[in-house]
This record gives sequence, C-alpha cells and structure tokens, in this order.
Amino acid sequence: MRIAPFVVLVALIMSGCSVARNADRARPSVPPAPQAGVPTVIAPPQAQGLDGRSGAPGPQVCTAIAGELTERLTVPVTAHDSAWNDGGLPALDLCTLLVEGRPVTVGVSALPRQPDALGRLLNGAGHISPLSELGPEAQITESRIVFITADRAVRITPAGGIDQGRADGLDRAKAVTIALAAKDAVPKVLRAARQTDPTCQLSNSPAEKFIGAAAQLRRDYRVHGALTCIWGTYDATVSIVEAFDQPSIPESQRMPPPRNAPIGRPGYYLPDEGELVFRLGRRVVRVTALTTPPREVSLDALTTIVDPMMPLFLR
Repeated sequence: MRIAPFVVLVALIMSGCSVARNADRARPSVPPAPQAGVPTVIAPPQAQGLDGRSGAPGPQVCTAIAGELTERLTVPVTAHDSAWNDGGLPALDLCTLLVEGRPVTVGVSALPRQPDALGRLLNGAGHISPLSELGPEAQITESRIVFITADRAVRITPAGGIDQGRADGLDRAKAVTIALAAKDAVPKVLRAARQTDPTCQLSNSPAEKFIGAAAQLRRDYRVHGALTCIWGTYDATVSIVEAFDQPSIPESQRMPPPRNAPIGRPGYYLPDEGELVFRLGRRVVRVTALTTPPREVSLDALTTIVDPMMPLFLR
C-alpha cells in the first residue's frame, strides 16, 4: 500500500510527458465547417425551354458547323438558330446541334479563359482523360469534352454522354469530330462581350455593386418574350431570368424544402444555389448571383438586385 502513491505519481508524470510530446506534433487538419449561404454551384439552373429554338440572335458555333458536320459524319446534322448564356463561372454562350436528332450542346466562354476555366467545366464530369487531338490542355470524360481555342474555353456536351450506349449519346469518334469542327469555327464567330437590353439597365447599379466592378460581360435577350439579364466579370455573375406560364417551380420540391422568401406568391430562397425564385402572376422570376471564390449570397443582396425591376414584373 505504501508504494501506491509512488505509482500514481509516476503514471501522472508519464502521462504529462506523453501529452507534451503529442502537443509538439502537427495537429490533424479539421476541415472548416461550410459557411451558411455560400453557393456550391458554378452555373444557375437552366431555365425551361432553353435549347436554341429561341434566345439570343447573332453568330454562333452550331449554325456555322452543322453543314460541314453533315458531310464529315455522313449523317444529318442541324442546328437551332438561337443561342443563350448560362450565367455561370465561366459564363458560357450555348447553342444546340442535332446529330440525327440527338442534342449536343456547345458552350464557348463569353470572356477570355480564366486560369481554372477547364477545371471548373470538368467539375463532376467523371473520369478525366487527356485528348491530344484538341491540344495539350484538352480533356474528355464520359459526359463532355473541354478544350481551349482562340483563348476561349469550349465545352461539348452530348445529351446522352460519350460512349455510354445511350440512344441520345454519341460515340467518341463523333464527339471528337464535332469538337474539332468547333475548334476551327470559334475564332470566326466570337460574340461581342456586351449585348444589352434597356430594360435590364434598371438593375444595372445593384448588379454591378454586387460583382464589385463594372460588368465586363452583358448578355440581355428575350426567350419567347421573357427577359434574361446577365452581368459578369471573371470572378462573378448576376442574372435575372423571367419565364412565362411555367406551371410549377421545381425548386419547391427540393428536400429539405427551400426557405420561404418574402417576395412573390410563392417565393423561395436557396442559399446553396445563390438563388431567389418567385412567382408573380404568370411570371416566374429567378435571380442568381455567383462568385469565385464562393462567398455568401444573402437574400437581401438578391432582393436588392431585382427590386428596381419589380414594377415591370408586376404589370
């Protein structure tokens, strides 16, 4: 019994030494908790009906290469006449090819490439392999091809993927042929950075305040009469997209349910998407704001951006 205190004392000393040694070691990294209200997306959800049948007029890749591809692929290739912009990071001007009726979306960055442009376009794309036929930076996955031409990032996306055996997909050879044709055509059909509609100017000031600079990119146009406004820089985009007679708001079905917003009947705020969506009569309006690196997009910021245009939507 006399040695018990001594044993306890030695154990305490040894324990203290162990703690001291452990304190000298590098601590295991603990990932930071995600910030509330920081979007995790790189492009807003695509509005219904955006497939090139209606949208922005002007030069675009798909109409420029459809005839050539019909000859090279020896199958019918057509293109929808119009284009649209996804308001993403990078913001892409998009158009649609139909290869034997199978849709293929071609996207060209609306501003010169950013250093991480291809990486962002490959986010969630699956297994990535180099594609030397299109240059040292080109990559191919089961869902898309990305490459650089004329200092623009380009993405080729068949609806059913590449070599996936789906009826709406393409084999690798056809997908690469389309990409090669697009690579040659892009320098000849680049769009001007600014395409504006006077109505969108109502929200120009709060949009530019959010992105923190004068907009380098503007994409304003109408789809079936409904207005789209996009402001962009290399690091941020803001968009207001109006849709007529949309029977439902798909975002309302998310689980967990989105937060209610005090605008519209109904209105929802989705901080992970950087999005505010609401219904006013026959209109559904989506307001989105994205940045890189991601930063919080508050409900107040989104309502401030759209507020100057509310009289238009209330008509």
